[in-house]
Amino acid sequence: MTSESWRKRAQKLRVPAGTVLGIVFLWLMHPSVRSLWIGGGIAAAGALFRLWAAGHIEKGRALTRGGPYAYCRNPLYFGSFLMALGIIVAGQRYWLLLVFVIFYTAFYFPVMKAEEHELLSGYGEAFVEYSRAVPRFFPSFRRARFAPSTFMWSRVIRNREHRTLAGFLATEAILVFRVFLNIINL
Repeated sequence: MTSESWRKRAQKLRVPAGTVLGIVFLWLMHPSVRSLWIGGGIAAAGALFRLWAAGHIEKGRALTRGGPYAYCRNPLYFGSFLMALGIIVAGQRYWLLLVFVIFYTAFYFPVMKAEEHELLSGYGEAFVEYSRAVPRFFPSFRRARFAPSTFMWSRVIRNREHRTLAGFLATEAILVFRVFLNIINL
C-alpha cells in the first residue's frame, strides 16, 4: 500500500477506528477522584480548543488562518489529542498512552498530510505562505499575522462540533460513574 492510498484510507477509518479504540480504552480505565480532576482539566482544555477551532473554520469554503488557526494549522486535531490525553490521564492507565500515540501517528498525521495536499491544490501560494508561518500540529506561542476571523456558533453547529462535545461529556460521565462505583464498593 502506498503512502498516498494509506492517507485516503486513514481519512475514512480514523473516526470509526478511534471510536472502537476509545471504547476499549474506557473499559480498561480505573479513574480516581484526583485523576478525574487532572485528566478532566486536560480533556476540557482540548474540547474548548476544538470548539474554538470549529467556530472559525469554513471547511471547503476558505483557507482559515484566524483564531486558533493562527497558532497551529490543525487545531481540531490538536484539541482531539488533548482530549484523548486527558481521558487517559483521568483513567489512570498510562500504558495506553503508547497505544494512543501509535494510533494517532498512524492515522492522524497521514490525514494531516492528505488535507495539506488538498489545501495546496485549492489555495496554492496562500497555503504555502500560511504553512511557512504556522506550525502543523503543536501550537506556537506567537500568533501568525493573517487576517483575523470571527468565531461563530453557527459554524460550530455546521461543523458538527456539538457531537464531539456530547461524546466528550458522555465519556466523562462514564468515568465519574466508575469512580462513584469504586467509592460505594469500598
